[in-house]
Amino acid sequence: MPTPSETGGVQDVVADQPDDAEQVNLIRTHLQQEAEAFGQGDFGDPSQIHGDSMPGLAELEDGYERVEVRYRERPDGATLTYTTDEPALVDALHDWFEAQLSDHGDHAEAGH
Repeated sequence: MPTPSETGGVQDVVADQPDDAEQVNLIRTHLQQEAEAFGQGDFGDPSQIHGDSMPGLAELEDGYERVEVRYRERPDGATLTYTTDEPALVDALHDWFEAQLSDHGDHAEAGH
């Protein structure tokens, strides 16, 4: 069975203080909105933060219909799972994730 990194990727967003219900709810609301937007090819929110030329962005905008984005809650935040059968889009996702990780510094952790 392929791993998430072979078929796309996983983006976990967790609260710095897992018992902070307000922060957890803000994360969940944000990721629900992102999942909906990404599913429609709208990657505007990340590009506002990271720039229109972030690696992988153009490929994801062009191929969004071939990438499934699923939202799932977790006790301390939420998770988006990205899945595609196209190796070029998997590479674009990995490049896109890496660009976000490098921009967020200490607040981001690699692993998916």
